Amino acid sequence: MNEAHLHLLLNHTPILGSLFGLLLLAAGLFKVNQTLTQTGLVTLLVAALLCLPTQLTGEGAEEVVERIPGITHQLIHAHEEAAELGFWAIELTGVVALLGLLVKSRARTFTLLALLGAVLSFGLLARAGNLGGQIRHSEIR
Repeated sequence: MNEAHLHLLLNHTPILGSLFGLLLLAAGLFKVNQTLTQTGLVTLLVAALLCLPTQLTGEGAEEVVERIPGITHQLIHAHEEAAELGFWAIELTGVVALLGLLVKSRARTFTLLALLGAVLSFGLLARAGNLGGQIRHSEIR
């Protein structure tokens, strides 16, 4: 197994984690359910943590695929730039989610900020995933 394979195994985790965290958090806030809200915050925190190995395997994946005929530097660069933006968005969202879990006096504020961060993170990470898919899947270009 090389880093490209590992990157492909990991790359869906932050995208789906941010989506699930977003949905759980929204449901918890809508239903005024503390358990759902906290589960959403924990899910966003876990998604942020799991984004780290995904990001760290990106360089190695690039080294593997850049030698394949038909793979352009432009496609890799677009994915890399989008992934970095999504990475920082989910990391910031994870920090806000952690604050929502720890700072009880401001839990509502941090929870709402985490919800906004989850929307942004999911959008940015989904875009990065789509651009990454275009590197090897010409049918989605």
